[in-house]
Amino acid sequence: MSSEHLAVNIVRRIGDPPRLRGSYSNESCPDLFELSDGNFAVIGTEATAALDPHLPPDAARAEHERIVVITRDTLIRAKRDIPDV
Repeated sequence: MSSEHLAVNIVRRIGDPPRLRGSYSNESCPDLFELSDGNFAVIGTEATAALDPHLPPDAARAEHERIVVITRDTLIRAKRDIPDV
């Protein structure tokens, strides 16, 4: 991770906490967070090896980037907290 990311803090959760989405253990806790630099962080299931070969031709992934999967419910519940442009 680059040094500019080390000074970034989590500002708030986007969407409902995992417990409100039915996760009562540490087995499946996808989550979304807004960061102090305006970016977003995602906790999800690492799926780079499985999905990278299936990316559309106009999509690219840098070596340091990973593809993660979050549940549909996680993203739908987060929608209300994602700012409009």
